[in-house]
Amino acid sequence: MERTSKQNLPSLWTRDFTIITIGSVISMFGNALAGFAISVFVLDYTDKPFYYAVFVFLYTLPQLTAPLIAGPLMDRFSRRRTIYSLDFLSAGLYLLIALILYLGELPFWLLAMLTLVIGTVNSTYQVAYQSFYPLLISEGNFSRAYSISGTLETFSAVMVPVSLFLYKRFGLMPLLVGNGLCFLAAALCEMRISDVEKEKGLGIEGAYSLSAYWADAKEGVRYLWGERGLCLIALYFIFSAFAGGAEGVIVLPYFKGAFENGEWIYMTVMVFSVLGRAMGGLLQYRIKYPAAIKYALALGIYCTINVLEGGYLFLPLNGMRICCFLIGILGVTSYTIRSSATQSYVPHEKKGRFNGAFLMLTTTGSLLGEALAGACTAFMPMRTILAVFMGVTLLAGIVIIGGGKRHVKPLYNREA
Repeated sequence: MERTSKQNLPSLWTRDFTIITIGSVISMFGNALAGFAISVFVLDYTDKPFYYAVFVFLYTLPQLTAPLIAGPLMDRFSRRRTIYSLDFLSAGLYLLIALILYLGELPFWLLAMLTLVIGTVNSTYQVAYQSFYPLLISEGNFSRAYSISGTLETFSAVMVPVSLFLYKRFGLMPLLVGNGLCFLAAALCEMRISDVEKEKGLGIEGAYSLSAYWADAKEGVRYLWGERGLCLIALYFIFSAFAGGAEGVIVLPYFKGAFENGEWIYMTVMVFSVLGRAMGGLLQYRIKYPAAIKYALALGIYCTINVLEGGYLFLPLNGMRICCFLIGILGVTSYTIRSSATQSYVPHEKKGRFNGAFLMLTTTGSLLGEALAGACTAFMPMRTILAVFMGVTLLAGIVIIGGGKRHVKPLYNREA
C-alpha cells in the first residue's frame, strides 16, 4: 500500500464535487433524523405490527420497479435537474405531512399513499444520484470519492438515537419540518452544480418516444449480460443483499429477546460498526491500494465479512463489538473497491441503466432475504438462521467472484 500522491492527481475537491458532497450531507442527515422517527410513529400510531409491515412494504415496493424504469431515462435526460427537482419534491412532501399533522390526525390510508410516493421518489433519486456522482469525480480520484460517500452514509446512522430522543421529546412534526428544510437546502445547493452533462455530450435533444425508451432498456440489459464481470458482481451482490435482508429482520429482535433493554444494548454494539466504517473510510481516503491486489483483497473481504457476520451473535458482547468494528472497516473498504471499479468502468451514457438494474436486483435479494428469514424464525433459532444465510453468501462469493476470476479480476484491478 502507498499513500495517495496528491501531486500526481488533479484535485478531488472541485467546486462541483464540494457542492454535491455538501448537498448529500444535508439531505442524508435530515432523512436519517426523520426516517427512524416515522417508523416509530407508525408503530405508536397504529399499535399494530401488521400496519407497520404494510408501511415498510409500501416504502420498499417501488425499489423493485422504479430503478429499472428510471435507468434508461437517466441516460437520456439531465441527471442534475432530476436530482434537484426530486429534492424539491421531497421537501414539499415532508412539509405537507407536517402540515397535515399540525391541522389534525393523519389517516393511515393517506400515510400509506404518501409512503408509496416517497419510496418511488427516493428510488428514482438513487439511480439519478449514482449515475451523476461519477461525472463530478476528477480522474484518478474514484477510490477517494467513494470512500467519502461510504463514510457519510455511515455517519447518518449516528442520527438514529438522536432521532429517537427528539421524537420522544418533541413529537414527529418538528422532525418532518426539519427534514423538509434539509431537502430544500440540498436542492438549492445542487442547482449550483455546473452542467457537466452538456460538457460531456450526454443526453438527447428533442422528443423521446416510447419505442426509443424500450430500445434503450433492452440495450441496457444486453450490456449488463454481455459484460460478464459486471454481471458476476451483480449476481454476487444479490446474495449479499439476501443475507443483509435476513440480518435486518434477525439482529434487533434477537437483542430485544436476549437482553433486558435489548434495543439500547443493540445500539452499543452497532455503534462499533459505525466507528469501524469511519476508520475504514479514513484509511481509504488516505491510502491507495495497488491495483494488482484489489481483486484478491475484495474477495478476501467478502469471505471474511460473511464469516464474522455469521458468527458474531454467538459471542459475548465485547466480542460482538470487536466483530462489528472489523465488519465496519472491511465493509467500507469493499464498498469503495466495488463502487470505484464499476462506476469508473461503465460508460457515462450507460450508467443510469446499470445502476437502475443493480439497485433493482439487490432490492429483490433483500426482500427475499427478509421474507425467508422471517418465515424461518417460526422453527429455527435466530442466530442459526443468520449463520446459515451468511454461509450461503460465503459460498456464493467463492463460486461467483472466485470462480469468475477471469472476468472479475480485470475489472477490479484497475486504477480508479
